[in-house]
Amino acid sequence: MTLTKTLTLSIPLCAAVLLGCAAEKSPAPPPAPAAPPAGTVAEETTTATATVQKVDLKTRHVTLKRPDGTKFEIVAGEEVRNLPQVKKGDVVTLTYKESIAYEVLKPGKAKPGASASTDVTRAQPGEKPGGTVTNTVTVRVTITAIDKAAGTVTLRDPHGNTNPVKVKDPTKLDQVKVGDLVDITYTEALAVKVEKASKK
Repeated sequence: MTLTKTLTLSIPLCAAVLLGCAAEKSPAPPPAPAAPPAGTVAEETTTATATVQKVDLKTRHVTLKRPDGTKFEIVAGEEVRNLPQVKKGDVVTLTYKESIAYEVLKPGKAKPGASASTDVTRAQPGEKPGGTVTNTVTVRVTITAIDKAAGTVTLRDPHGNTNPVKVKDPTKLDQVKVGDLVDITYTEALAVKVEKASKK
């Protein structure tokens, strides 16, 4: 999945303004300004498990069995700590998660651009192998047009390319204006965990 794909931008309704109590004959205080819209457009998580059948510490090959009984083999790279801790019968759980989130910024708060980062965690020495890898890419685009009748906004990326985007709820277009910036963040994370098989 890439950020060049057409993204469906969903702008949630801001929380209702909390009005303070006013004394009799005193005017109610003006409502607080609404916070810029932000939220998650899409999110998906996939989890798979496999049981360790064999570990070859010399070649670092690990044979695993899926729940359906089929087997496959992987090679644990040198970056995988504590391979000797993995034993036959251990359960390996892999969790893959990807999401697309957005945050609207008012003009003058920031400039269009793009950034990327990678975060890696690993098990401590002596523990069962495991860890996470998280890749995050953020592209800051500019709203160049709003078509309430069609329920779309047109976004311009940092390279000057424009892309019309269909909004899930067109009534929420009242919360944005031409010139607003939108941070679109794509995140994918892979987590690997090895645990002893539960005793039956």
